[in-house]
Amino acid sequence: MDQEQIKHLWETALGLITTYGISVIGAIVILVIGLWVAGIASRAVTRMMGRSKKIDPTLTGFFASLVKYAIILFTIIAVLQKFGVQTTSLVAVVGALGLAVGLALQGTLANFAAGVMLLLFRPFRVGQYVDAGGIAGTVQGISLFSTEMDTPDNVRIIVPNGQIWGQSIRNFSHHATRRMDVPCGISYSDDVDKAMEIMKSTVTADSRVLGDPAPTVFVDSLGDNSVNLSARFWCNASDYWQLKWDTTKAVKQAFDKAGIDIPFPQRMLHVAGGVVSVDQKQKKETKTA
Repeated sequence: MDQEQIKHLWETALGLITTYGISVIGAIVILVIGLWVAGIASRAVTRMMGRSKKIDPTLTGFFASLVKYAIILFTIIAVLQKFGVQTTSLVAVVGALGLAVGLALQGTLANFAAGVMLLLFRPFRVGQYVDAGGIAGTVQGISLFSTEMDTPDNVRIIVPNGQIWGQSIRNFSHHATRRMDVPCGISYSDDVDKAMEIMKSTVTADSRVLGDPAPTVFVDSLGDNSVNLSARFWCNASDYWQLKWDTTKAVKQAFDKAGIDIPFPQRMLHVAGGVVSVDQKQKKETKTA
């Protein structure tokens, strides 16, 4: 290799370094700065969203990652532009691909959007008993796509978030206290005031019944076979079901002790010569047969 060839190669290499060296250095600088900014932005989002107790940690991590990778994507596009790559068509292809994927996964994306709303607005939390999406149970977990609930008979149900967010949500555990109504019917021949007093004293005797608001007993309706009374009082949400069962039993036992009848549905049949009940007529027909 003579001096002319060496000189030509040197000039060619020098031209390449001059042409692309600055671009390479600029690309490296852009890449380093972009990665540095992405990390700072991700930590800033995590810190700001972490200050609010209303925002779920899952949602915080998702938005932090979203900001980080969005900045990295723009950084890569900027680096490619430094090398003369036409990124306009690349962005168009990525956009078209995203649209196609969005149409193919529109149900999944709907669940994802609903999951974001559930984690952001928190209509219920893990451990609360809710009726959501037509399913009643205790919430065991909330993710971006579905919610896990356990029914009272201990069956695990996975409910898509889109089904929950699109319907009304009943949160039975949101408030610390709940109101309870315990109905009971008495015979028309019994003393209503006496029955109401027995019912009220039975309710107030239980220490789980709250004194404020004060318990009340009232005549709810006049039924076909009974005078329907109802006891209304408040209790802690955690005591609701056990107190309801215990109060219903206690009222029944108190009425039995006081000689107050709790009638069952019956019909009276008018016949020639008197009035007999359907039950009595059936007994007579059975004996005759």
